Amino acid sequence: MNNARVPKAPSRHRFPQQAGMAIVLGLLLAVPAQAAEVGGADLALFWGIPFAGVLLSIAIWPLVAPHFWDRHYGKISTVWSLLFFVPFALVFGADAAMRGFIHELLAEYLPFILLLVALFTVSGGIYIRGNLRGSPLLNTGILLIGAMLASFMGTTGASMLLIRPLLRANDNRKHRAHVVIFFIFVVSNIGGSLTPLGDPPLFLGFLKGVTFFWTVDHIFVDTLFMIAVLLPLFFLLDSYIYRRDGVKPEDPTPDTRSFGFEGAVNFILLACVVALVLVSGIWKSPLSFHVYGTDVGLPGLVRDVGFVVVTLVSLAITPKAAHKNNEFSWEPMKEVAILFAGIFLTIIPVISMLQAGTAGPFGAIVRAVAHPDGSPNPVAYFWITGALSSVLDNAPTYLVFFNTAGGDAVELMGPLASTLAAISAGAVFMGALTYIGNAPNLMVKAIAEEQHVKMPSFFGYMIWSVGILVPLFVIMTWLFL
Repeated sequence: MNNARVPKAPSRHRFPQQAGMAIVLGLLLAVPAQAAEVGGADLALFWGIPFAGVLLSIAIWPLVAPHFWDRHYGKISTVWSLLFFVPFALVFGADAAMRGFIHELLAEYLPFILLLVALFTVSGGIYIRGNLRGSPLLNTGILLIGAMLASFMGTTGASMLLIRPLLRANDNRKHRAHVVIFFIFVVSNIGGSLTPLGDPPLFLGFLKGVTFFWTVDHIFVDTLFMIAVLLPLFFLLDSYIYRRDGVKPEDPTPDTRSFGFEGAVNFILLACVVALVLVSGIWKSPLSFHVYGTDVGLPGLVRDVGFVVVTLVSLAITPKAAHKNNEFSWEPMKEVAILFAGIFLTIIPVISMLQAGTAGPFGAIVRAVAHPDGSPNPVAYFWITGALSSVLDNAPTYLVFFNTAGGDAVELMGPLASTLAAISAGAVFMGALTYIGNAPNLMVKAIAEEQHVKMPSFFGYMIWSVGILVPLFVIMTWLFL
C-alpha cells in the first residue's frame, strides 16, 4: 500500500465487490451437485495455491504497484476465491463447495467481521480530546495502557481506541513508523493474551471448555516478560529517534483544550460488546438453526445480531464532531473485510488438510508436535502453532492444535497444561509477526497510512518483527517452556 493514501479516482469500469460473491454463487449453482464428503486427507497440496496467492498478493502488490493495489485489491481477492471455489465445485460437486462456503461464512467469517465492525465503530466514535505531546514517555505510557486494556476490550477495541490519539500526539514528528510497529506488537497482539475477551483463539478455547481465568494463571508470566522487555526497548529506541529528529516547529493539530472524551457514551456500547461475547460463551441453548449443513446456535445468533444493533446505535448517537475529529473513515474496515473474505474462503482446504492430522498432506507438521513416545511437545506446539498463526487465521489454527493435543479441555487444563499454554501463547503472540497474523494489525496499518505515516512493506515489517520478537520468543521458550 502506498505510504500516503490519496483519494481513489473513480473508475470508468467499476466492479462492485459484491459482484464477486454473486459470481461465486452463480458458478457453484451451475455445477451439477454430487454427494461428496471431502476430508483433508482427500486433498492435494495444490488446493492451497489460492490461499498462498492471497497472502502473496497482500505481501507483494502493495510493494510493487501500490496505486494499482489500492484500486483493485477487492478484484484480486475475488479472483483468488474463484480460482479455489470453481475448480473445487467441478471436482467435488457444487453441494460440497456450497457447504464449505456456507459453513465458513456463517460459522467463521460473519461472527469475526461483525465483531470487528462493532469494535471499529464504537472505538472510532470515542475521541480523546487534548493535545497530547508524543514524547517517548507518553508513547510508552499509551502502549502500556493499551496492553492492559487489550485483554478486557479485545485487541481490536484497544487498538481502535488508542491508535488515533497516538498518531495525533506524534503528528509533528518526522519518523513515526516505529511507534506504530511497537503498537501492533504490544496492543494489537501480545496484550490480548490473558482472557477469552482479548483474542479470538482464546475465545474459541473458552467455548471449548477452558475456564475464563485459566490463561491468566498460566501465561501471565510469559506475557509480563514480553511486555517488560518490549516497553523499555521501545522507550530507548523512541528516545534516540526523538533526540535525533526533533519535532516540527509547528504542531499540525494545535489543540489546547483540556483532556477529555467526546462520544463517551460509546464506552457503554463497548461494555455491551464485551457482554455479548461473554454471554454467548456462557449461555447454553438447545435451539439452533440448520443452514445447509451448518448449525447456527441461538446464543451465537443473538450475539451477532447484537453486534449489528450496537454498530447502528453507535452511528446514530455518536456526535458528528467525534467522528470528524477522529477523521473516522470506513476505508480501513472495508479493506480488512474484503481481504479477510478472501483469506477465510481460500483457507478452507488448508485448515481441512491440517485437521486430517497425520493422514493429511501436512502430516509431517502434525507429527512434529509430538515426542517420539507420542506425548505432546510443548515447545513444538508453541513454535508451530505460532508460525502458522502468523500467516493463517490464528483462531482456526488454535483449534487445529487444540484438537491435535486431544481436544479435552479438562485434560489440557490439567496434566497437559504446559501444552495448552504453549498453544495459547503461540497463537496470540506470533500473530504480531505479519500484518495478516491478526486483523487489528492490518487495520492499524491502514489507519496509520491514512494519517500519512510511511509504514514498511509486508516484508519490511517482518524485518522488524522477526528481528525483535523472534529472539524474545527463543528466550521465552528457554525460560518458560
